[in-house]
Amino acid sequence: MAEQAYFEDYNEGDSIPEVRKNPSTQQLVQWAAGSGDFYQIHYDQDFARDTGLNGIIVHGALKHAFLGDLLHRFAGAEGHVKRVACSYRGMDVPAKEYTLKGTVTRKYTEGEKNYVELEIWGENADGQKTTPGTGVVALPSHG
Repeated sequence: MAEQAYFEDYNEGDSIPEVRKNPSTQQLVQWAAGSGDFYQIHYDQDFARDTGLNGIIVHGALKHAFLGDLLHRFAGAEGHVKRVACSYRGMDVPAKEYTLKGTVTRKYTEGEKNYVELEIWGENADGQKTTPGTGVVALPSHG
């Protein structure tokens, strides 16, 4: 886990530390087993090609989980993820780098909690945003 992020350390427009993933075909099979999503486009090359794809693709819900991991790492041990949401706007393939990024869009305090809203996304090796989303993270304060 990275250093603890604090509410005062980030301003609107700041980027958070990115996370890089390289999903493997083995990870897709494991995700299918854990999630119950056994649609063949995620593990059967021939089936995926027969549907018009170039090959197998990463599960959308796995990319959603990757975005949750980005926020969890940003929140650190003393913070927590309040919300993560995304949409699937492009297909990603295994064995290619998939990068998760985020930018602070708003900061606010509610009661005793300090929240940071973020625009988050996953992008493929070509830099295309395939999984845009939003998140809210509670961060501790220095004070």
